[in-house]
Amino acid sequence: MNNQFNKSMVLLISFAHFSHDVFAAFLAPLLPLIIEKLGLSLSMVALLDIVRRIPALFNPLLGLVAEKRDVKYFVILTPAITAISMSLIGLAPSYTILIILLLVSGISSALFHIPSPTMVKMASGDKTGTGMSYYMVGGEFARTLGPLLVTAGVSWWGLEGVYKLMPIGILASVILYYKLRNFETHVKAKKREKGDIKSLLIQYKGFFVTIGLFVLFQATIRSSLTLYLPVYLVQNGASLWYAGVALSMLQFTGVTGVFLAGNISDKIGRHKTLLLTAIGSTIFMGLFVYFQNIFILAILGFFVFASTPVLIAFVQDTNTNMPTFMNSIYMAINFGVSSIIVFAIGYSGDKIGLNDTFVLCNIMAIGTIVMALLFKRYEKRTDIV
Repeated sequence: MNNQFNKSMVLLISFAHFSHDVFAAFLAPLLPLIIEKLGLSLSMVALLDIVRRIPALFNPLLGLVAEKRDVKYFVILTPAITAISMSLIGLAPSYTILIILLLVSGISSALFHIPSPTMVKMASGDKTGTGMSYYMVGGEFARTLGPLLVTAGVSWWGLEGVYKLMPIGILASVILYYKLRNFETHVKAKKREKGDIKSLLIQYKGFFVTIGLFVLFQATIRSSLTLYLPVYLVQNGASLWYAGVALSMLQFTGVTGVFLAGNISDKIGRHKTLLLTAIGSTIFMGLFVYFQNIFILAILGFFVFASTPVLIAFVQDTNTNMPTFMNSIYMAINFGVSSIIVFAIGYSGDKIGLNDTFVLCNIMAIGTIVMALLFKRYEKRTDIV
């Protein structure tokens, strides 16, 4: 494999990440309006996000399929699919139709996020952490622009008119086809011996358990903010525009965090970078809950998203001939565990209110610091056991 950093290709895949995730970011800022329109409880809202995440539970199976296919077409087509499904949620006349649209979006998201990090690794040479930072910048910038874009769409056309934004995603897929159609993934050329999957899972079980526990505690902050922040702020007297701007500010500073974190982890180590993000997230979440200050929220965004490129780089550092499958295991853990936390937050919000729920989330997040320390044993190891 070429050890040179192919910046133009990494940026192109980051653009694909942006094109996909900008539409995936529509749900949270629209929730206050959807709740009012359909009369939803926070538990029902949580189920919406869980439905969107359910396809991620099949990521290992999809990863095996991707190992045998030309995975670039997943990356090319999914921005258009997600754009269509998410742009239609404002038109959904019932909770059932809303669930169907979000399920389609979830399948599309799973198909995009399984192969794309592997493509980034192929284009990054020996700078995997830096490549993952570029990749994650596309996703976080999408989640910065997405709330502003859909809030503007509501202002221009109303909730039911948001579908007019879907041509943007369709155009992105057309551009990606012409730019990526000659990209050689190499994945389909790899051969596996019978029993590789079982032995791989046994070999890396401790590593993935550590990741799962880290994601579990981290999701208490991340899920509470990315899904429930607009509802939380509106319930505390903010306008929909203010809530959308606050969510965008959180995601914007997250762009800086994910951009720097991968590069920093290449220099000081993965586990040290995870420890810094865990400490920063826990401290500033506490300050935000206490003061409810948007500038503290901005600092919090820097830390809370920074761990993602580091975790992906950790997974891609492993020495296997099944990189897409390895990433699919991580994505299944990430989305599966996060789904549990999303529902728990929604249920708790219905029972004790979002204010007290956010306090509990902050307390649970202390666990990320403990788990970050455990990652030290996996630093610079490709034969993790």
